[in-house]
Amino acid sequence: MILLGTIVNGLCIIVGTLLGKLFHRIPQKMKDTVMSGIGLAVTVLGLQMGFKSEQFLIVILSLVGGAVIGELVDLDLKLNQLGNWLEKRLGSSEGNSISQGFVTATLIFVIGAMAIIGALDSGIRGDHDVLYTKAIIDGFTSVILATTLGIGVLFSAIPVMLYQGIIALFATQIDRFVPAALLDSFVVEMTSAGGIMIVAIGLNLLGLTKIRVANLLPGILVVATLVSFFYYFNIEL
Repeated sequence: MILLGTIVNGLCIIVGTLLGKLFHRIPQKMKDTVMSGIGLAVTVLGLQMGFKSEQFLIVILSLVGGAVIGELVDLDLKLNQLGNWLEKRLGSSEGNSISQGFVTATLIFVIGAMAIIGALDSGIRGDHDVLYTKAIIDGFTSVILATTLGIGVLFSAIPVMLYQGIIALFATQIDRFVPAALLDSFVVEMTSAGGIMIVAIGLNLLGLTKIRVANLLPGILVVATLVSFFYYFNIEL
């Protein structure tokens, strides 16, 4: 079943969030400290990913191009509007935590190499091991996020399953059109660009910045475009 890994990933996020809500009575000071710990861990993870680039100019151009596209489309606003809509539909008494939890968790779970590599493995080889590993990580992360950001984390399972599911279904045909070397190069540069976005998420969680990370997401598409262009025209940076 091509979508099995994606479904398991989504279920782990849902279960993790529900478990996290059981600990909602944690004192605010403890929640703040836990959130700081998450922010630091996310930042370090992003830094590790960011250093993997082999052609850093592609990463820079992708972030710049992605930011321009993202600001024109304003993905950040649309994600927050979706979160606010969920709040109104649920009649939440948690303030803006549903929107914040939904947006923050979605960005953390979607950005990164494991989502793409895992979905590709599911589609091309029917191998779900990477997504199973990601599901476990996301499940534990959602427990922690839910204790501080609330039930909004649960709804991040929807875009995660849609995103990974579409890639997995597309991947059933991708090896017919995309050379292995091109795909490998894309994964490397996408990992680096995604890592920098994850650093931004970490800094936001720490309260040091207010970067509209969602507006950087088109940078992933720019990475694919630039890597393909450099590959087919045999350009070395």
